[in-house]
Amino acid sequence: MSSNSIRILAGNSHPALARLIAKRLGTDLANVTVAKYSNQETAVTIGESVRDEDVFIIQSGCGEINDHLMELLIMINACKTASARRITAVLPCFPYARQDKKDKSRAPISAKLVANMLSVAGADHVITMDLHASQIQGFFDCPVDNLYGEPSVLRYIRENVPDWKKAIIVSPDAGGAKRATSIADHLDLDFALIHKERKKANEVSRMVLVGDVTDKIAILVDDMADTCGTLGLAAKTLMDNGASAVYAIVIHGVLSGKALDVINNSVLTRVVVTNTIPHAEKKKVCPKLDTIDVSAVLAEAIRRTHNGESVSYLFGHAAI
Repeated sequence: MSSNSIRILAGNSHPALARLIAKRLGTDLANVTVAKYSNQETAVTIGESVRDEDVFIIQSGCGEINDHLMELLIMINACKTASARRITAVLPCFPYARQDKKDKSRAPISAKLVANMLSVAGADHVITMDLHASQIQGFFDCPVDNLYGEPSVLRYIRENVPDWKKAIIVSPDAGGAKRATSIADHLDLDFALIHKERKKANEVSRMVLVGDVTDKIAILVDDMADTCGTLGLAAKTLMDNGASAVYAIVIHGVLSGKALDVINNSVLTRVVVTNTIPHAEKKKVCPKLDTIDVSAVLAEAIRRTHNGESVSYLFGHAAI
């Protein structure tokens, strides 16, 4: 007989985060095997009943991103055909989120395609964190809870940045100005902005600082760090303009390509990322990396969703 309890399933993208979430919810991960046949087809076996249960599938958009996305779609469909009552896709980092608009001729809106695929597979609900563009929520016909890492960032600054009251919050580009000003307002700090000009994707040609960072600890905040070229150049720009130290706090630490070398060779004091994307191995070769654990926020969102409680509490600073 069904108890309509929480069932936590995990793919191969970030099992460590899934275990942390399950532990915080006082439950175990469901018995699921996700493997590949010799021809590279993904094979999913759910080893226990999910009939009439509230299923949450945790899979982050990282690593072998296409394989992990396919795993998620198959797991959703497997639960749907196994008569799960509700299926929630928990995507700490939403895949293809940067491809959210048609910015040039014949460009695909891949984030919309991913939304369609999740819906067709059978997802009834989506939980994610710090979407690259919050408008992506409109790509879905099902409910989407876009959680914010900002309360966790505020807590980290207060507890781990020395003399943070003498700091200044800096956005490395105009697109992140709203996020940076919100953090600055809640900490009662000044705000600065870096204007960057790009030659091409992942390559910045020039940076101009707007604001005064003289003798201040500069805290760069952004939603995503990929190759870290922007962070490295931004840190150098800030130090050249008189900053005493530079911290970078990023929600999604993709850290691809030469990112770790860029960080190690930069003037950055510390680069702080959340664990929406696994980076334990990268910390071994990059001592400047630090982690903010967001498993508590995701676990609370799952608990509130299951119990039919408001999740808006997690969107604000009451969650701090």
